[in-house]
Amino acid sequence: MRARSAGEVFLTFLKLGLTSFGGPIAHLGYFRDECVLRRRWIEEAEYADLVALCQFLPGPASSQVGFSLGLMRAGFPGGLAAWLGFTLPSAALLTGFAFGMGVLRGPAAAGMLHGLELVALAVVAQAVWGMARTLCPDRQRAAIACVAALMMLMRPTALDQIIAIVIGGAAGAWLCRTAPLGSAPPLALPVSRRQGVLAVSVYLILLAGLPLLRTVSASQGLALLDACYRSGALVFGGGHVVLPLLRTAFVAPGWVTDRGFLAGYGAAQAVPGPLFTFAAYLGAVGHAAPNGLAGAAIGLVGIFLPGLLILVGVLPFWDAQRRRTPIRAALRGINAAVVGLLGAALYHPLWTTSVQSTGDVALALAALALLSVWRTPPVIVVLLSALAGSALQWA
Repeated sequence: MRARSAGEVFLTFLKLGLTSFGGPIAHLGYFRDECVLRRRWIEEAEYADLVALCQFLPGPASSQVGFSLGLMRAGFPGGLAAWLGFTLPSAALLTGFAFGMGVLRGPAAAGMLHGLELVALAVVAQAVWGMARTLCPDRQRAAIACVAALMMLMRPTALDQIIAIVIGGAAGAWLCRTAPLGSAPPLALPVSRRQGVLAVSVYLILLAGLPLLRTVSASQGLALLDACYRSGALVFGGGHVVLPLLRTAFVAPGWVTDRGFLAGYGAAQAVPGPLFTFAAYLGAVGHAAPNGLAGAAIGLVGIFLPGLLILVGVLPFWDAQRRRTPIRAALRGINAAVVGLLGAALYHPLWTTSVQSTGDVALALAALALLSVWRTPPVIVVLLSALAGSALQWA
C-alpha cells in the first residue's frame, strides 16, 4: 500500500540520513531494519532483489536502493523524497565544513565517533544474520556465500566485488536451477518502459555530451558538472571507490588542493549518509566560481544523477525478467553472494578497524542486543553508542 504522500517517505529517510553511519554496507542494514522489518513496505525477497540489482549498476548502491524504496512507496515524488531525506543531512554537514565550521575535536569527540563505528558493526552483524537465514537456507547457497566472502577477504576491491556477484549468479543458475523457485511477486514500480528508455537515453547523452560541451565552453560550472557526472557514471561499487576519480577530477586541474581534498575526506568519515555527498564539499570549497552553495548543489546533483537515471532505466525491464525461472535461479545465487560480501565486510573493514579492546567488544554486543533482542529504535541505539564510546575514551 502506498503512502498518502511523499512526506512519510521523506521523514523516514531523513531519520535514516541523520543516523546511518558506517558506509553503504551498514546503510543496507539500516534500510532493511526500517523499511522491511519495521514498516513492512516490501517483503524480504523484494528487498534482496533490489540490493542485487543495485550492486550491478554504476553509482551509489545504497542511495539507489533508498530511491527504489521511495519510488515503490509513493511514486517518483517518493523516490525524490527518499533521496533528499537520506542525502541532505550529510551534504549540509560537509558543505558547512567547507565554509570553515570545522568538526568537534578532543578525546570526547573521538570517542563518540568510535561509538558510531561500533554501532555500525552491530547493524551489519544483525543484517548478515537475518539475511543469511532467509537467503542461504540450503547447502548450495551457503557455499556460494562462503566463496564470495573468501574472495572479498583475499582481494577486497570493487572489481572483485563485481566478479564475486557475477560468479554467484552463474553458480545460482547452475546449482539452484532444479530447486523450487516459487513465484516472484511483481514489484510495485510506477515506471513505464517508455520512461525507462528515456532515462537511459538521457544518461548516455549526458555522458557523451558533457565532455564535448566542456571542450567548446569556458564555463566552470559545466566543467564541475561534467567532472562529477563522469565520476558517478563510471564507478562500480560506490562509496570509497569514487574517491580516486574525484581526486583526479578536482586535484589534478588545481580546483582543490591535495590537503583540502584529504581534509574533506576525513570529515566525510564522521558524518552519516552516503559518501558520495563528498562531492558537495568539493563543489563548495573549489577555488573558482561557481563554488560555495552553488558549487555544492552542482556537485551533489552531478554525482548522484547518473546512478538514479540508469536505475530508472533498468527497473521496468528488470522486473519482467526477474520472474523468469533462469533469472530467479541466478538471483538466488546473487543474493547468496551478497550475503557473503556483507559477511566479509563485517570482518574487514568494520571489525578490523573498529574493535580495539574488550570494551569495544562489549559495546558492540550491547548495541547488537538492543537492536535484535529488545528491538530498540536505531536512532536511540546510535545515540547510546556514541555516549558510551565517549565514556570509554575516558575510562
